[in-house]
Amino acid sequence: MISLRRVSVRWRRFDVTIRDLPLGLLLLGLSFLPAFHRHGTQLGGVPARSFDVVAAVAVVLECLPLAVRRRWPLLCLTLVSLGFAVDQLRGYHSVAGVALPVALLSTGSRLERHRRATALVFSAAYVPLAVALSRLGSGEPPAEFVTFYLVLVLAWGAGAWLRGTRTAEAERRRRVAEDTRAAERARIARELHDVVTHHVTAMVVQAEAARYLTAAPDRLDQTLTAVSDTGRRAITDLRHLLDLLDPGHGSGEARTPPVGRLLTLVEQTRRAGQPVEFTEEGTPSESSGSADLVAYRVVQEALPNALKHARGSRTSVRVHHSAREITVEVSTDGSGSREGSPGGSERGLAGLRERVGILGGEFSAGSRTGGGFVVRARIPAESAS
Repeated sequence: MISLRRVSVRWRRFDVTIRDLPLGLLLLGLSFLPAFHRHGTQLGGVPARSFDVVAAVAVVLECLPLAVRRRWPLLCLTLVSLGFAVDQLRGYHSVAGVALPVALLSTGSRLERHRRATALVFSAAYVPLAVALSRLGSGEPPAEFVTFYLVLVLAWGAGAWLRGTRTAEAERRRRVAEDTRAAERARIARELHDVVTHHVTAMVVQAEAARYLTAAPDRLDQTLTAVSDTGRRAITDLRHLLDLLDPGHGSGEARTPPVGRLLTLVEQTRRAGQPVEFTEEGTPSESSGSADLVAYRVVQEALPNALKHARGSRTSVRVHHSAREITVEVSTDGSGSREGSPGGSERGLAGLRERVGILGGEFSAGSRTGGGFVVRARIPAESAS
């Protein structure tokens, strides 16, 4: 059995003219039923008249243009108004007169250009119609014509309100789309910063060290091998980042560092000449999800900057896994050969703070008492599952 939802989806696939036609056909059919003759709108008290060929033409003009009320609203309103005028002046008083407020509602909702001019022209056209109906009819008081005009104004106003609501919703969706794109660009920028800064900084330091090792071929070969390994890792990470940007190109899986990548970061920094003490306690939670990636990024950001700004100083990396959170601490003792902020650039720290904050964690970075720098992060594991 076909569900109502499926029928609704199929119906929306039809052209808007086809979807708008049934209402016009319904009013057309009702107008020709004898039981509904002279039971429509009666404006001005014009004596009733039996249906004839002119009545059929007037009814068709009122009903069938409703099929184009959303595609060509001004044309629809013009034809319906003409049919309504003939209907009232000839005294047919058919139920097709209901089409006029419907056409006004659609025009107020869909007309994009010359809205004010359209309202003025049709308001002006109503005046001679009211005068003619008053003379042909039983002399109805002006209040009747004013009341009917206000009903028409209400229909136009309802359409204008629908148009404003639709415009506001479109603007809201546009802003949401722009915010989403901005957030995605910021995420891509953070990923590029994390990948490029880490690997390139290590390669630069290793290449600088290689210049002083020409007299020690074994150590020179080891250093150049480290540079090559770092370059290959940079290419791998960049390829994965491109896969994230173009899911159809690669696997499109979430970026989660494999087990042992923290130790790889530490070993890479050690080969570059930085003494690093590494301690990892506890067992990573199976539900840690993005928390593992954020912890990895914290270490990935802090170690190259320690190598760059506090080269030669003792550096400590401590990672603790628990069922509820991951804590990371990267610190230097401040005895290195260069001055600077081992915590990283403000952009890098801001990116880390935002990453940790999204998961509901805490992040801090600052100088230690007696010299040195320390980066700490507490990352809830359950919130990322």
